[in-house]
Amino acid sequence: MAFSEFEVRRIIKVVAGFVEKRRPPAYVRDQLDLMFSIEGQSVLLRQKRRLMDGEVIERPFAKATWVKTQQVWKLYWQRADLKWHSYEPAAAVSTIEAFCDVVDKDLYRCFWG
Repeated sequence: MAFSEFEVRRIIKVVAGFVEKRRPPAYVRDQLDLMFSIEGQSVLLRQKRRLMDGEVIERPFAKATWVKTQQVWKLYWQRADLKWHSYEPAAAVSTIEAFCDVVDKDLYRCFWG
């Protein structure tokens, strides 16, 4: 089941504010930028990067999936094997704000290196 319109607006407001805070300076954004998307019950944080040949790629690096039965957001990070793995310092949080906070702090350096 997808999010309601109210939930989508709230998620967009919170995550867009977080992404704006973490985005690189404006003069770099044509080469490297951050963005997000909502896909089903998940929020994905993505890195957009221009390669040497000019090709632009988008790579997701963090995911929060809402589990309605448990009323939690499950947190994941994408490893080099391109599979999603549970983020151990905080495998689940109760709010989308907490998801943004966990990604921002990045205790295990899985999101920001």
